Amino acid sequence: MVRGLSAVRGVLVSPATAKTAAVRLGREAVTIRQWARRYGVRVLGRAGREVVYDFADLATIEGCIWRGEEVPETPEDRDALRARLAAAA
Repeated sequence: MVRGLSAVRGVLVSPATAKTAAVRLGREAVTIRQWARRYGVRVLGRAGREVVYDFADLATIEGCIWRGEEVPETPEDRDALRARLAAAA
């Protein structure tokens, strides 16, 4: 399992493989990989043979889909959406 937080270009990220993200979001790992390809999810690196994604980016995509909103095109746009939602809360 990948753990911890780190900063990429000044943005706090939480690493997760497709398997760990799937468990946390209640989705299938194949769905996570499809989102990663479709929406250009921020890739943090690799853990062995598995790709490590930014979990916050994946969670933002899941939230947009759940709310029936359009998913922002880039990880930076999704970062901005998260910041706006956090400020409104």
